[in-house]
Amino acid sequence: MSATARQVLAALAFAAVIVAVTVVVVTAQFGPTSAAELESLEEREKERTEQAEEAREAAEERAKRRGR
Repeated sequence: MSATARQVLAALAFAAVIVAVTVVVVTAQFGPTSAAELESLEEREKERTEQAEEAREAAEERAKRRGR
């Protein structure tokens, strides 16, 4: 095997290691987000919105009662 071929193989192996390390680091930082997790986040946001709406309606009702 020639020196050039060894250099090319070494460079390819090093590039593969860099890619593997990058994938591991990015996955560790951000983590995989499953559909269940996204659905749970959406459900909590919906509940918060509904609670805020109910609180607003209750405040309006109290204001009407005080106005009578």
